[in-house]
Amino acid sequence: MPVAATALTGTVALYMALVAFGNITDFGTNQQFVRHVLAMDTTFKDPDLMWRAIESRTLQDVAYVLIIVWETLAAVLLLAATWFWAVGLRRGTYGRARRTSTLGLVMVLLLFGLGFMAIGGEWFAMWQSSDWNGLDAASRNVALAAFTLVVVHLSAPRPGPHRPAEE
Repeated sequence: MPVAATALTGTVALYMALVAFGNITDFGTNQQFVRHVLAMDTTFKDPDLMWRAIESRTLQDVAYVLIIVWETLAAVLLLAATWFWAVGLRRGTYGRARRTSTLGLVMVLLLFGLGFMAIGGEWFAMWQSSDWNGLDAASRNVALAAFTLVVVHLSAPRPGPHRPAEE
């Protein structure tokens, strides 16, 4: 299981690093995505929902930069966790790798589950847009991060009367 946890953590780490790198080096592409989702300009324009729209370019861009910062931090944590897993494979200790993986993976789950699916998908009605709908991609990312998180914790030793918590 530690080998699987190492491989899966490394996979999510690489993915998040590439996502962050792409958003930094090709800033404008996903900037347009975030702007359209927040502006709700390609939804059904239901007057009961449109009050939620954020039309300020400044606020839209601040949201996008915060997303990139979050992606970058998650990538850095997961890259560190992958290193800790690799070191742990030689030493047989995985506590630090598991804790770091957990933090990075929960960040991914929050970004794509809370941020894109709940807030983007429901609050800003992204599901209504045929042009700017990222729910499928967000769902895939949530599934990968959640599966990885389960694998990371499957082999964790359970503290008991004769077994201390993992270091």
